[in-house]
Amino acid sequence: MGSEKKEEKVRERIEAVLRILKKQAPLSMKQYKLCGVQEKFCNDACIERFLKAKGENVKKAAKHLRAVLSWREAIGTEHLIADEFSAELADGVAYVSGNDDEGRPVLIFRIKQDYPKFHSQKSYIRLLVFTLEVAISSMSRFVDQFVLLFDASFFRSSPAFLNLFMCTLKIVGDYYPGRLHKAFVVDPHSLFHYLWKGARPFVDLWPLTAVVSSQDFESAAEDSIFISHPRTTSLRFDPSPKLAASAASASSRFSFTVSQFDSLKPWYLSMANTHIAVAPASPSLAGATPLSARSHSFASPAARSAPRLSVPSTPSSTLPRTPRPSFLQSPSSLLFPFKKEGTGGNRAARDREAFAQFIRFYRRPYDEIIYRGKMKAPLGGLVSIVSPNVKMQRRQGGQHQRI
Repeated sequence: MGSEKKEEKVRERIEAVLRILKKQAPLSMKQYKLCGVQEKFCNDACIERFLKAKGENVKKAAKHLRAVLSWREAIGTEHLIADEFSAELADGVAYVSGNDDEGRPVLIFRIKQDYPKFHSQKSYIRLLVFTLEVAISSMSRFVDQFVLLFDASFFRSSPAFLNLFMCTLKIVGDYYPGRLHKAFVVDPHSLFHYLWKGARPFVDLWPLTAVVSSQDFESAAEDSIFISHPRTTSLRFDPSPKLAASAASASSRFSFTVSQFDSLKPWYLSMANTHIAVAPASPSLAGATPLSARSHSFASPAARSAPRLSVPSTPSSTLPRTPRPSFLQSPSSLLFPFKKEGTGGNRAARDREAFAQFIRFYRRPYDEIIYRGKMKAPLGGLVSIVSPNVKMQRRQGGQHQRI
């Protein structure tokens, strides 16, 4: 009974949104087709996503939906085809790499730094919308979200990439509400972390974004390769010294060991102190360091006979530190008392775990033919429109020949 009542309430809100759209200024023919006839964009699931984005407020959802319909009409989403982005498709600038374990399409953007110089912002927005439409058209019935992977290794300028990334998140958040599952920024410049910390409070989708590095997964892959091949493990450097059957040279600063039996490591250098106890030449040198013992040898006989006290080299390390006054604490600790230490590291670990299942899509080579095969008409261009008719004619011709 509870689920039926919830479905009835959701249905009533969807119908209320449609009534508000009809009461407002009359829609154009294109908007009417989007909202009534085609049902590709403005269906019940779409209106439900707009209601969730606006906190189940019917009026705000209807206003937002009408603004999105006007924007789609201005962009011309019905006329976006692959022939317009032939160069981008050949280079693999933006494409759908595949689907994850939950069936969500994974979009990869490998935009170079020179791309904004030779292309306008409008052309990039059209490319972004085209890629999103291809991903949405390839979704199954029970999937309504996608994943974004941004390869930032091609950008040497962090501010330029930040502008491009924030523009993408704004378009996805404003005109595709509820569609983004997770967005990953892979291998950005070191300065991007600081810029993103200052800019992310102004982005609505920043809780769904993560900054990761692919090098963390490369080291894990190398370790698995070494473990799986026992011969390669013997080639690794072993830091443990071998004292048996070896000639050693000891001193107070370092030890130098020559091994006669290990052909892979003929010598070993260690900065560890040796365990050989050497008696001091004079009772006054007890507790003296090697550096102070040398200066002590040039002293007068009276100074040599005087007893020497051992003084630690860093006295400040032994003394307790002065506690920090409470009035020097940051005001953020008063505004956000729930924040604990170490949460940043936990978030980074969670982001790496979440990105582990998408690293295969990031490293998968781009294939234009496979990507074009995922495009449905009319997004696929002239080839996707003509090829079904050609196939039907060939089938009919083959049947006539058999008859």
